[in-house]
Amino acid sequence: LSAQDHNGIGKETLVLVEIKNGTWEYVPPALYQNAPTTGIRETGEPYKIGIFFSVTGPASSLGVPERDTAQMLVDQVNARGGLLGPDGKLHLIEAIFEDDQSDATEGVLIVKRLIEEEKVPIIVGGTTSGVSLAVIDTVTQAQVPFISNASSGAIILPVEERFWVFKTPQQNVPVAQVQGDWMVANGITKIASFGVNNGFGVDSMGAMKTVAADLGIEIVWEGTFEPGDTDFTAQLTQIAGSGAEALIVHATPGEGAPLTVQFRDLGLSIPILHNHGIGNQAFIDLAGAAAEGVLFPIGKLLVYADLPATDPQKGVLTQYIADYSAYTGGAKPSTFGGHAWDAMQMAIMALEKVGPDSAAIRDYIEGITNFAGVSGVFNLSAQDHNGIGKETLVLVE
Repeated sequence: LSAQDHNGIGKETLVLVEIKNGTWEYVPPALYQNAPTTGIRETGEPYKIGIFFSVTGPASSLGVPERDTAQMLVDQVNARGGLLGPDGKLHLIEAIFEDDQSDATEGVLIVKRLIEEEKVPIIVGGTTSGVSLAVIDTVTQAQVPFISNASSGAIILPVEERFWVFKTPQQNVPVAQVQGDWMVANGITKIASFGVNNGFGVDSMGAMKTVAADLGIEIVWEGTFEPGDTDFTAQLTQIAGSGAEALIVHATPGEGAPLTVQFRDLGLSIPILHNHGIGNQAFIDLAGAAAEGVLFPIGKLLVYADLPATDPQKGVLTQYIADYSAYTGGAKPSTFGGHAWDAMQMAIMALEKVGPDSAAIRDYIEGITNFAGVSGVFNLSAQDHNGIGKETLVLVE
């Protein structure tokens, strides 16, 4: 307020809404600002996005919410008439969805088909680190930007070799840093590190080695298990006798849940900390009572209600959860779906600004700053194709 203005607010506080189906729907400014005098936008050809997730297979509990979130956003954009391209025309999104079945070979075949047959200018997907890593050569050779939904740092590093590749989940190093903070605060100096033998697990275990060395924490036992394994008794017995003061697990729900059940059944009393790979309801459903007390770092989505109103992600998280619940008929939120929300929003923003030009899309994504998403506030650059770090993570129990 001021001596000249005893109200202090104006046009900038208002949005345009439309009543649909008995409720209100937000109308984006792009659909009406600088509109032709007729108020009617000309329509253009649909903009394509290639989308592939692990809807079936071991990673399906991650891939299903990713697919549902991506489809929800496509439906939202198309329901309001499409997105406004740089040509001033409205363009529907033509989304080509594929299921890689949690298999890297299938993922490569899908990406080749999306590029060669569907001619997509951008690809969103890659539920797992293994699949995401497998398709990098294909998208790089084709010069088509790819936004991965997996966590391995190798997906975007070294950045000079990942010119066409981006990702939305936090990397494993900041996750290990949060785990390390907890261990230091609780006087933990010796740990066991146990992970799945794939791109995600190996990267996560490597991150823990780096952080443990920096903090003076000794890894007294280290081991891996294969994807799909269900019996961890032998390794857990070794861990029980190793002198470890905590167990760090690098897994997703398919293996992480039975491992945790067997950890409890064997009577191990040391703390168990998981990576963010278990951050969905499937882990709790599969592990049951054994999940009680498990600690893990994760993005803010799962605890959004506890965030202060000043948190820059609060509004985004609240809206995503409401939209996702309504769209899926009450499904609980998933951080993995959130990774897809971030990736799809980046793709949509790029198409709105530069159209279906792969090189221009890549450059636009690399320049995204201050974008408040589900996984964090993104600030990408030529040196950082992830754009978020430790500051986006919280520790949950």
